[in-house]
Amino acid sequence: MDDDPLITEALGFLLETDFTVTAAPTRSQAVEAVRRMSSAPELALIDLGLPPTPHRPDQGFALIADLLAHAPAMRILVLSGQNDESNARHARALGALEFIPKPADPGKLRATLLAALAVPTETPEVPRDGLALVGASQAILDLHQRIDQYAPAPFPVLVEGESGTGKERVAQQLHLQSGRREHPYLTLNCAAIAPSLMESLLFGHTRGAFTGADSPRTGYFEDAGEGTLFLDEIGELPLDLQPKLLRVLENGEFQRVGETRQRFSRARIVAATNRDLRAEVRAGRFRADLYHRLSVFTLRVPPLRELGEDRLLLLDHFRHQVATQLATPPFSLDEAAQGCWLAYGFPGNVRELKNIVIRLQTKLPGRRVGVTQLEAELELDAAPPPRPQAAPPPATTPVSRAMETLRNQRAFNLDETLRNEERAYVEAALLLAQGNFSHAARLLGVHRTTLYNRLEALGLPRPQASTGN
Repeated sequence: MDDDPLITEALGFLLETDFTVTAAPTRSQAVEAVRRMSSAPELALIDLGLPPTPHRPDQGFALIADLLAHAPAMRILVLSGQNDESNARHARALGALEFIPKPADPGKLRATLLAALAVPTETPEVPRDGLALVGASQAILDLHQRIDQYAPAPFPVLVEGESGTGKERVAQQLHLQSGRREHPYLTLNCAAIAPSLMESLLFGHTRGAFTGADSPRTGYFEDAGEGTLFLDEIGELPLDLQPKLLRVLENGEFQRVGETRQRFSRARIVAATNRDLRAEVRAGRFRADLYHRLSVFTLRVPPLRELGEDRLLLLDHFRHQVATQLATPPFSLDEAAQGCWLAYGFPGNVRELKNIVIRLQTKLPGRRVGVTQLEAELELDAAPPPRPQAAPPPATTPVSRAMETLRNQRAFNLDETLRNEERAYVEAALLLAQGNFSHAARLLGVHRTTLYNRLEALGLPRPQASTGN
């Protein structure tokens, strides 16, 4: 993914002897290209400075999240001229495996891409040993207890958690510990499928139901049988399909596209999201009745920053896995580096931790890693999300304050008032964060890209942008 056609043509020519190459110039076209593929590509090589803001990295950062939402096992490498260390670290924290500055040596680039294929990924099969979750912290023990309670029941489970926390591992564990473990376990990523194809994939279709439907096909609900159907990124499910999913959840009934015959599903539904579905319901993007049916049981997967010394257990787990895969002796952390490891917040959660281990094992096999070498792989300027604090009870409610304003202000303008409120909160966040954009965005509960856009709309100054692309 690069908006410079000379670069995509040159890279296509360079890499076509080893790879099948698909090029895209924008974030949206890249996502659409992946959706059209029968299976997601193993590798993605992306630029950060993509349109409409080619001199800012926000579209590239957002694309990393988009691609991993579509295919969590995809290996993403960033090839960019916006090669200051903070951009490299943030890309890695979001899930990129490696950052390659432009201009890149063609031979080294090819070797890096080929080496990335040797990196172990999550196996698509359900692990048969049942060891799907690593950790001994109280938070993980509590999660295990909830899984034990919910696994035998036939009711839906909603798994909530930040990106990269391991929500699919929780879904796998629910299946393994249920009476359905000998039946199919199927996964459908709702973000990876074009909305026009989603209904057919879920429910199947009859011959002639639409152009290209040359033969009847079963859908995921039929294929899952009496097993488990895991719907990842459920917040991306198109609004017009949500009543049909609700009907299956309520009475098991569905129809293939293009037929009137009622069919019946006995599959158990486990859904996952990194969105706040309650907020999506309030915004009108998700049906309240579907949310309540999906969340009969709710499991929250804790972020890595809450798991204490589990971060060392996960280090050992992935280090052994990667060292075995690469057939190299494992690296180790010295005492100071272990302290740095435990103090780091891992904004990208387990996915980021695993990628750090992969890079250290690849670059420093059998070596003793110190603080300087470790810090080169961490996004140290990313402040952890603020801890919630109890606010004193307000003297008046928001409604009473609004009534008072409307009574006493003759020339009231709602748009201007909201704009001034927004400006005040944005400026306050930037002051509290001392100019750190990542921290300010977290204070406001928005993505960095959203904060950049708000600054532009409000006419507030932005930080000096890099001119590399």
